[in-house]
Amino acid sequence: MPIKESELILNPDGSVYHLNLKPEHIANTIFFVGDQDRVSKISKHFDTIEFETQKREFKTHTGTYKGKRLSVISTGIGPDNIDIVLNELDALVNIDLQTRQPKESLTSLNIIRIGTSGSLQADIPVDSFLLSTYGLDLNGMLHFYQIDAISNPQLENAFISHTNWDKNKARPILINNSNALEKILESPKVFKGVTATAGGFYGPQGRVLRLPLFDGDMNAKIDSFNHNGVKITNFEMETSAIYGLSKLLGHHACSMNAIIANRANGTFSKNPKKVVTDLIEYTLNKLVN
Repeated sequence: MPIKESELILNPDGSVYHLNLKPEHIANTIFFVGDQDRVSKISKHFDTIEFETQKREFKTHTGTYKGKRLSVISTGIGPDNIDIVLNELDALVNIDLQTRQPKESLTSLNIIRIGTSGSLQADIPVDSFLLSTYGLDLNGMLHFYQIDAISNPQLENAFISHTNWDKNKARPILINNSNALEKILESPKVFKGVTATAGGFYGPQGRVLRLPLFDGDMNAKIDSFNHNGVKITNFEMETSAIYGLSKLLGHHACSMNAIIANRANGTFSKNPKKVVTDLIEYTLNKLVN
């Protein structure tokens, strides 16, 4: 049965609703960045740019770098935006937009997030790179899907017990990355760890301005979690959603983090733009070499 127009919304030109893209506009390897201004910071390294578009915060450039076709898409901030971006990208490659039927032969995309993050561990300093081995979902978005096949109950239960996680909150989910992409992007200069994905920047990440927190000790509990050597290393707002939806849809995903703050030490990078630029160049060259 065809997917209803209300469920898969297309623009008058046949492009997907939010991203304003058609299937021919994207490569099979796609960089995700949060900030739309960071798209050009990656695409400026391309040898050619064949396509550009933007709708709302979703900006896309597609081109080639050293002979490899790549796309860069800005997702905006948060797991809710990732839900839009990943579902619409999957529709571009795995649904026939004319017949509105899923294709018999499915395509797996390679998705690499390049983003900024704050370290939770004193030994992961500002201006370093961190590859997310797992995304720890603390925001609840993935619970709207059937997630049993992608969760890790042993680690999740250990985290719930350690933090005394409140039963009225969404159950935390731990989703691992694409091992194939990790092997391409890893090196001795890159830290690895579990990236916690919050649903907000202030209270959900333990920041206090005028509003008191539900659990003022939660950050300390998260920082001190250690289950057979598995530690939570950093906080941000997209990785677990990227990992979860990618696993469910059959795509490969890996998150690369520029550490611009260290919450344990209370420090912030003196030149955050440089660490992001360095991470972009590192990741591009690892992909092609």
